[in-house]
Parts: sequence; structure tokens; C-alpha cells
Amino acid sequence: MSDFIHSGWAIFVAAAVVLSLVACLALLIIAARRRVMSDDNTTGHVWDVDLVEMNNPLPRWWMWLFVMTVAFAAIYLAFYPGLGSNTGTLKWSSLGQYEAEQAKAREAMSVVYARYTALPAEALAQDAKAMGIGERLFLNNCAQCHGSNARGSKGFPNLADSDWLYGGTHDLIKTSIANGRAGNMPPMAAAVGTPEDVRNVANYVLSLSDSPHNNVAAQLGKAKFGVCAACHGADGKGNTALGAPNLTDKVWLHGWGEQAITQIITQGKQNMMPAQSGRLTPEQVHVLGAYVWSLSNGTRVAVTN
Repeated sequence: MSDFIHSGWAIFVAAAVVLSLVACLALLIIAARRRVMSDDNTTGHVWDVDLVEMNNPLPRWWMWLFVMTVAFAAIYLAFYPGLGSNTGTLKWSSLGQYEAEQAKAREAMSVVYARYTALPAEALAQDAKAMGIGERLFLNNCAQCHGSNARGSKGFPNLADSDWLYGGTHDLIKTSIANGRAGNMPPMAAAVGTPEDVRNVANYVLSLSDSPHNNVAAQLGKAKFGVCAACHGADGKGNTALGAPNLTDKVWLHGWGEQAITQIITQGKQNMMPAQSGRLTPEQVHVLGAYVWSLSNGTRVAVTN
């Protein structure tokens, strides 16, 4: 792909555009010339007995219209991009127009968000208009992964319960939205031991939440769980500073059961939540964070349409 962003391609494109315009004018000049082909001004082609092809020149109105289109193209290329890497005298670009429109929209919306920026999540959760805005921000930016009801799915956290990988305060939720999160559990099978040891640890993990498990295998896996305790804690309650899940509840982000846990221990797991700071303003993040906070705290007022 690096070959297609070489500076030589810009020269090639610019040359192709200029030659195309010149070729259009040359074609017009050639086609406009009248050459006598016979005494009766015909080409000699006849169809259906009396349908004769005449050798008439192009109409002048059509010829000048053609010239005007070529002239318009030349003027356009002087002002706008089109000649390779040349940006034109107006320096216009689709990215620049997009950023200008975004800035204009943010300026217009800043008046709407001004009254919400100083309010804490508890107050915003009681404001129907703020929650209406937060809900729309959520549906437009978060629902694709977490679902329109915010209950997530396999690999995508449920935001409507009280289980938080990185903490569920308003400030921590805003940090997650703005900066994104990169969850990484490395493969731990080699550190745990044999495949049998891995299965034993999986059963011990299941026992922490009192989920169905093999009790004998769980007892054997308890000692091996020490390699997991560095992140999940000796008690298995996790660590929000690292995003390490609580293993003592019945919330299973990547699947439940001995087979699923064994696979995660063996292969590891990586999750990525993209940062939204490039899409959302700090004011929008503040309101959206309050909306997400309200989902698990049960204090959100009903939103009326």
C-alpha cells in the first residue's frame, strides 16, 4: 500500500487531469472541422432505403457548451483540489469542512450543555432533559456495543448492574468514556502448570462465586490460584485499578463454565473500548457519564418524549 501514497502518484494524477482537458479540446477541434466527403454532403451511409447520414458540422451552441464545461473544470481545479496533491487556492478539504461543521455544532450546543456542566451525577439523574440528552448520546455512541438497553452481551460489559471493571463512580465512568479502556489478560497456562492444573484453577474460580463446580478439583486448584491473585486479589474480588474482574460474583463477561474459564486462562483475553474524546466534548461526556451512572444506581427519572 505504501506505493499508492508515493509523491509520484500525485504528479501522475495531475498530468492525467491536464492531458484529459487538453484532449477534450483537441477532440472538439477535430470534430468541428468540416471535410467534404461527397457532392451531396453525405457520408455515403444509407439505412432503410432513404435514411441518409449527413456530414454536417457540430452545432455551435453545443460546441460552446462543451468549451464552457472544459473552462469550468479548469477554473474549478484552480480553486479546489484535483490536480494531484495541489490543494487549490481556497485550501478546501472534506476534513476541513467536517471539522468546521463540528466546531459550529459544538458552539451551538454549548449553550444547551452550559447548565449541566457544574451539576453532579445525582442532580443530573433527576433532570429529565439531561437524561434525555444522555440517552440519545448513549444510543448514538455506545449502544452499538453495549446494546440499546445497556445490558451488553458476551465480551461487552453490562452497564445496568453494579459490577464495574474500572469503578462505577461518575468520574471513573467519564474517564472510561473519554480515554477508553484496554483490558488485557495474558495467557496464564504456562504459569499455572499442566492442563490438569488449569482445569483445577477453573473449578476453583467457579467455587468463588458458588457456581456449580467439581469440589475436589477446586481444592486442588486453590494453591495454583496464587498466580492469578496478583491481579484478581487473593480473595478473587478483582482490582478496579487494573480492570481485573471480580471473580466472586456471578457476572461472566466472556462466558461461564469450566470450558470457558479454561480457555481464557490458556489463551488470555484482550478487550478494547475506544476513546470517545475525539467524538464527544467534555460537556457531552459529563452528561453521558451521568446517564450511564444512573443506569446502575436506580435514580434516573423517566424521560418523556
